[in-house]
Amino acid sequence: MTEQQSNGLPFVHANGLCESKRVGPGTRVWAFAHILPGARIGANCNVCDHVFIENDVIVGDDVTIKCGVQLWDGLRVGNRVFIGPNATFTNDMRPRSKVYPDAFLQTVLEDDVSIGANATILPGIRIGRGAMVGAGAVVTRDVPPYATVVGNPAVIIGYQDTQSSQTASAERPRLGGADALGAKIGSRIELGVSNCFLERLPHFSDMRGSLTPLENGKGLPFVPVRNFLVYDVASSRVRGEHAHRKCEQFLVAARGGVSVVVDDGRSRAEVRLTDPSVGLYLAPMVWGIQYKFDRDSLLLVMASRPYEADDYIRDYDEFRELVNR
Repeated sequence: MTEQQSNGLPFVHANGLCESKRVGPGTRVWAFAHILPGARIGANCNVCDHVFIENDVIVGDDVTIKCGVQLWDGLRVGNRVFIGPNATFTNDMRPRSKVYPDAFLQTVLEDDVSIGANATILPGIRIGRGAMVGAGAVVTRDVPPYATVVGNPAVIIGYQDTQSSQTASAERPRLGGADALGAKIGSRIELGVSNCFLERLPHFSDMRGSLTPLENGKGLPFVPVRNFLVYDVASSRVRGEHAHRKCEQFLVAARGGVSVVVDDGRSRAEVRLTDPSVGLYLAPMVWGIQYKFDRDSLLLVMASRPYEADDYIRDYDEFRELVNR
């Protein structure tokens, strides 16, 4: 350990070049890395060999930037972000040699994001808190908080567990309905996320077919004011991604299957709805996401209130702030 490191100051390898004066204590800049004067780097970061950082770049605390990464103008990196080897960032949708835009597009990596090796991130994209980008993925649009994306173009294949100082993150059950609940009408599984639960609805089958009646007090926990259907959703697309301040919802996969993530800002669960005799209750102030739609899926949603634009919370950071209050 050098004297600079022991004093908490940034360490710059003899073969590294750091022109910026705004580098936090404890940060290490290794051989053949180059940081331009305008860049701002937080504390306790690790800037590995052959990293280049341009002027209009802001990097938070406790960030790891592995070898062969270039951070171009317009990039904003949150705290505790991991950027894997040779990950590629871009800042111009239509680059031409010696032709520069008035301002470069801003790309944002929120806190706790992980970028896999050789991933490519298009300009102007926001990657949400806690998201994970798989190795080699090509990210062409915004990534929701805690999502895991892979492929070219990148698609969501799952969601990361939430960790909180207030409550430990729950194991995310992946419930198909029938196997978890059994056949008994009224059986219920509490998800450990606010008041959300899965419930076995009344259901009847004979040689003529099957029937699932929905009545208030017999499966439905409220009198629905608004009902709607979600269908023809491509498997690569995501629905929901919002919370309601007051509105309660009840979801039934009338046909096919869909995965639903529920998140109260402290813990999170994921369930797979595949059975029309199983309902999922979403309490108010719960962030809901629906994804992995089967090709022929038909999702029935019942709501306790009419459509009210002010009841929606569409920004996850705002949602977390409201929950923490």
